[in-house]
Amino acid sequence: MSDKRAVILLSGGLDSATVVALAKADGYSCYTMSFDYGQRHRSELQAAERIALQLGAVEHKVIGLNLNGIGGSALTDTRIDVPQSPTEGIPVTYVPARNSVFLSLALGWAEVLGARDIFIGVNAVDYSGYPDCRPEFIQAFERMANLATKAGVDGSGFRILAPLQNMSKAQIAQAGVQLGVDYALTVSCYLADEQGRACGKCDSCRLRAAGFAAAGIDDPTRYF
Repeated sequence: MSDKRAVILLSGGLDSATVVALAKADGYSCYTMSFDYGQRHRSELQAAERIALQLGAVEHKVIGLNLNGIGGSALTDTRIDVPQSPTEGIPVTYVPARNSVFLSLALGWAEVLGARDIFIGVNAVDYSGYPDCRPEFIQAFERMANLATKAGVDGSGFRILAPLQNMSKAQIAQAGVQLGVDYALTVSCYLADEQGRACGKCDSCRLRAAGFAAAGIDDPTRYF
């Protein structure tokens, strides 16, 4: 096991699975973290556990939150429909402050582990829709992390790494296949059922399918 440790946010989908594989290939001992935050597509949690096992994570941690108590998102409030066609502006599937919360908890675990690198799977496709997927957000969070922690004050410092940031979905799928990611284990759909089967209509499904098609790779997604 490498002394180079990383905490990796693992949702159970295409992007985060690829990030784990990239970190592992770069020599990291991978500590993966998922969140049971009240999301309607909870089958992604089982997918995350499968991926962590397949890719050899040292430890996989699931943290319980109650973001559905806040609401304001189609992913946490069943009164808000998940769009099944493209929309303009920030979509209703945006979960208020989600990446800020997730990265904060990952930062805490990293400090406990003595890890200095935290990986998140945001990428260029999401910039226009989700404000907490932009490079400016990642850079700002890294600055905050080094101001707000004992490790940062002591000079050890943290890095927030987003290796997919400038990659298309096709490039992400190609990279993962080359690194041996079993994408049949992943769940990307916002409306996935308990068996992890996808709707094929939500934004996440469309982006994933288009990426695999552009890469010339068969998408193993199961649909209901």
